[in-house]
Amino acid sequence: MTYASDDPNYTADNNDSAVPDEPRKSQSRWYAVQVASGCEKRVKLNLEQRAITLGVNQYIFQIEIPQTPAVKLRKDGSRQNIEEKVFPGYVLIRMILEDDVWQVVKNTPHVINFVGAEQRRATGRGRGHVKPMPLSRAEVERIFKQTQEQAPVVKVDMAEGDKILVLSGPFKDFSGEVIEVSPERSKLKALLSIFGRDTPVELEFNQVQKES
Repeated sequence: MTYASDDPNYTADNNDSAVPDEPRKSQSRWYAVQVASGCEKRVKLNLEQRAITLGVNQYIFQIEIPQTPAVKLRKDGSRQNIEEKVFPGYVLIRMILEDDVWQVVKNTPHVINFVGAEQRRATGRGRGHVKPMPLSRAEVERIFKQTQEQAPVVKVDMAEGDKILVLSGPFKDFSGEVIEVSPERSKLKALLSIFGRDTPVELEFNQVQKES
């Protein structure tokens, strides 16, 4: 993802002034859109295609799913490089918010709504209209800075309180409870009942199996 000087208050360059009848990128702002869980990439692709088909692509400049690097530890101890979404269930769009553009985004499959301020109905019950609110420059800079600078986070499907079964080593077939997880060392500590006493034992991730 490239951001650098690409901030919400982008200053138009010479090429922009050569086409005064077209929307200027400097007028665009970043908006957050809530989408169905797990559908972020699908929404991004659909919206990019719909914007062209419905003739509003000159108002939509950038669609991003902010992600940070992570390392997933597998049961066999191997590591897999992955990307983890910063805001699961949300897509960020840099655009000029015109009525027809709002309609295209809002009616894209799996889009729930813009993030904004709810306008209450004057009469009757039910939810009112949500007025999209642009993200501030500080918010945008913080989000994209995080995606560029954050070091990979080690992820493991184990946490304190989980029940585990030891698969190998001197404590094979013992059951216990996780009391500490050290992803950077690929190890954990668990309380195992040894001679009738709960004893903390350090184990490798690939030595244990999480019990459901």
